[in-house]
Amino acid sequence: MELDSLYQQVILDHYKRPLHKGLSKNSGVQVHHINPSCGDEVTVKVSVNDGVVAEVTWDGVGCSISQASVSMMSDLVTGLGIKEANVILDEFTALMQSKGTSAGDPEILDDAVAFAGVSKYPARIKCALLGWMAFKDASVQAQAQ
Repeated sequence: MELDSLYQQVILDHYKRPLHKGLSKNSGVQVHHINPSCGDEVTVKVSVNDGVVAEVTWDGVGCSISQASVSMMSDLVTGLGIKEANVILDEFTALMQSKGTSAGDPEILDDAVAFAGVSKYPARIKCALLGWMAFKDASVQAQAQ
């Protein structure tokens, strides 16, 4: 079994030492998502200024995959334009839908390519996408303000 590919060291590192965890006191749009399959929860707060993702903070509970994934996502998209952030979101979504046939583009996804192994496990894909979908919802709402 390829559990080693599922829990690569980079995933465990982000789980143990998450980036941008703790909801900011700054203004922004906050969205809460729950994975009903397993009970993982994440709240993502996004601030967008002049089309740029100014800040992404989050809080949540759940497995190493959901928590590491939102950690990586928050670090990847902070400081980018919305269009650039959406390219990363789309690339990660495609990776998760690949069923293990894609390794992901490290030029776009950086450390998030570590989740390529997760795409082989349908029950874990929702865990990996949880924070990304919350970011997508929050960023759309933040742009509308």
